[in-house]
Formats: sequence, structure tokens, C-alpha cells
Amino acid sequence: MSSSPFISILALIVTLGVLITVHEFGHFWVARRLGVKVTKFSIGFGKPLWTRRGQDDVEYVIAALPLGGYVKMLDEREGDVPEAELHRAFNRKPVGSRIAIVLAGPLFNFLFAILAYACMFVVGVPGMKPLLDQPVAGSLAEAGGFRKGDLIIAIDGEPTPALSSVMLTLVDRAMAEDVIQIEVQDVDDRLRMRTLDLRDGRIATDDVRMFERVGLTPWQPVLPAVIGQVMPDGAAARSGLQAGDRILLVDSVPVADWRQWRGIIERHPGQLMNVRIEREGGEQALELTPDTRQTPTGEQAGFIGAVADVPPDLAADMQVVVRYGPLDAMGAAIGKTWDMSLLTLRMLGRMLIGKASLENLSGPITIAQFAGQAASAGFIAFLSLLALVSISLGVLNLLPIPVLDGGHLLYYLIEAIKGSPLSEALQQVGQQVGMVVLLLLMGLALFNDFNRLLG
Repeated sequence: MSSSPFISILALIVTLGVLITVHEFGHFWVARRLGVKVTKFSIGFGKPLWTRRGQDDVEYVIAALPLGGYVKMLDEREGDVPEAELHRAFNRKPVGSRIAIVLAGPLFNFLFAILAYACMFVVGVPGMKPLLDQPVAGSLAEAGGFRKGDLIIAIDGEPTPALSSVMLTLVDRAMAEDVIQIEVQDVDDRLRMRTLDLRDGRIATDDVRMFERVGLTPWQPVLPAVIGQVMPDGAAARSGLQAGDRILLVDSVPVADWRQWRGIIERHPGQLMNVRIEREGGEQALELTPDTRQTPTGEQAGFIGAVADVPPDLAADMQVVVRYGPLDAMGAAIGKTWDMSLLTLRMLGRMLIGKASLENLSGPITIAQFAGQAASAGFIAFLSLLALVSISLGVLNLLPIPVLDGGHLLYYLIEAIKGSPLSEALQQVGQQVGMVVLLLLMGLALFNDFNRLLG
């Protein structure tokens, strides 16, 4: 599903605005509770767009660049502090209080994710049944004994009610390089155990198409070659294809069903094809040149930005809604937040040691695209994205890089252990190094964003 640039930009602003506010409010709330005077609460950097001074004497600011925020506290290191207010200065507080204040921002991001997931699970999260088609010949899935019609029930004893949970668990296990046991229900309704050997580290990459990498294929019903939806700005839209069009011929070759049609497209990336369609009882000829994408094996494949017309009864039969009661939803939300946090850490660790591509890093452009798609897909999808980005912000801010919360935590933990703070000079050097690292990461993320935009 695609979205307009306006929706993407608006969704990005809402996403960052909400999550930055949550993060900074964590610092703000704990600082106030521990007796530290807060002088400014800013969402965004740069020129102020809106300013108000509250009755609590805090200056509240919304600034022009919504890529971060800050809470300014009374601190002798940043200027003179009246003697009567020294007890409210951040630097005068015990190291335990300073650790709590710094830690509060990321913790509030995790708490937000838990609440978001809990709301989703109470309302109900729609998904697809994890039903499998024939595994790819010679693949890990075929070697593991998977068969057409297998319904995945659990992975290593962990229930997988939807296809999305299967994919997430597979990515997690692949990064851990495990041999996993998968419980399935076969076509005869018998429970079977299948095995996937994911100890080959090459399987765990940045690519989300984990099913393709291990040779698993989600169930694909036999569908007529009828267009159900055309994505804006894709090859299908540029060629003039419309929803309801039936594909009859491609370069004079008859097209029997959607699977054949998709195979033809994938085999002709960037190549002009003459397509004959049936539309409203008449036939028309079109020229179609599929766009190109890279497959998990590094090969080029065509795609056109169109999906099949799926009969409503068939779609309903394949759908599942994951829903819990309030207490169970909270437990599931805590587990989901924990799992996603570990997955984020594992991915960062693999990038650090070169086992995952640095192309994984995403910046505001990619986030805007995903935010726009999620917003277009509905409230649950957008809430899921908010939870995921909130977890990422929480994890990234805990990294021991000076200028991030994790860097400050490292300073304060060293102070707690040695009984005295690091020298100002050493902290300044750390801040400068941390800023360079952060700018390099931001530059790489933006570079990756533009690379994706340019194909």
C-alpha cells in the first residue's frame, strides 16, 4: 500500500511529535519528582514556532525541526545558579537521582510501546493465517520436512497465531543462529514437528523476506489474473492498468491465472511487454515495463505495484484476529516489547560485527514512508508503527554513546563506582567523539534513505 507525500509527511510529524514528547516527558516528570528545577521543555530544535511559559515557570517550546527535543534543567555547569536554588540544581543531586532522570526518557518509550501493544491486543490485531504452500525445491524448508498445507502452530513452543508473528520469530531465531522446532498442523489435521536449521549466519540479513530465504512459501490460492488494486506511481499505474482488468495475453502468450502472471512479471524486470487485457467487456492492448527490485539471492526481479482481486469469502477465510482480555493483553504487550527490544539489539550487534548490512539503518525519509503507509492502513497499523519506533528510540538512546542518554548513564555509573565524577575535560572529549559518531550515523541513515528513493 502506498500513500501520498502529504500523508507521509503528516504521519512523520505526528509519529516523531508523539514519541519525542513521550521521551522528553519521562525526563521532565522524573526530574520534577526528584526536586530538580526544569526551565525549558522543547519538542524539536531550531527556531521556535510556539512558546508558552506555564504557571510552573517552565518555558514550553515547539521548534521548527522535529527530529528531537530536550529538557533544560537548572545546572551550575551551564551558568550561575542562585544560592537559594542550589538544592534544585541537577548537578547537585545524588548520582542515583541523576541516573533515574536520564533513564526515564527511554523507559517512557518502552512504557508507551507496552500501552500501545496492549490497546492493539484488546481491540484485536488482524492478520493472515500462517498457512504454507509448497516449499522451494532444495531449500532449508524442504530439507526440514515442510509440506504444502502445513499450518504453523508454534515455533520452539511459542504460539504463532498469525503470519506476521511467524516472520518476526524467524528473523529473531535466524539472528541467534538457532536450530528451531516448528509445530505444524498438516492437511490431515495431524500435529507434526518440522525443523529449520538457521545456524548459517548468511540467512540472517537485513532483508525482511525471511520466508524466501529459508524457502517457505505462504499459501497462494489459485486466482484469476484480475487486477484488484493498483498502487500509485507504480509500473502498473504508468501503463494504464486499472482495478478489474483481466490479463489475457502477454507477448501473445495466454495467461491462465495470477501466479503465472506474477511469474512473467518477475522474469522481465525493466523489459517492455505487450499486454492484452479485458476491460468492461472489450479488449485493449497496453505496453508495460516492470520496475526492478533485488531478490534475497541478489537477482533482479520485476514488479509492477498491483495486487490480485481476491474474492471476499476467500480473504475472510484466511484472516485471523489476535485478541486478548485486558490482563492477558498487558502480559502479551510486555512480552512483545521485550522481544522487539532484543531483536533491535541483536540487529545492531550484527551490524557492528559485519553480519548484517549497514543499509539497515533508516532515516526520516524511510520512517515517513512507513508512517504514511501505516496511517493509510488504519489505526491499528499506525499504532503498531508508533510502538515499534518508540522501542527503537528507547534502545538507541540507551547505547553508551556520549550525547545520548546511554552515554550520560555510562558517566554516572562510572561516578557511582569510583566515587567521583569523570573530569570535565574527559567528558568534553567524550561528547565531541559522541557527536561525531552520531552525525556519521545520521549521515549514513540519510544516505540509505536516498538510495532507497533512487531504487
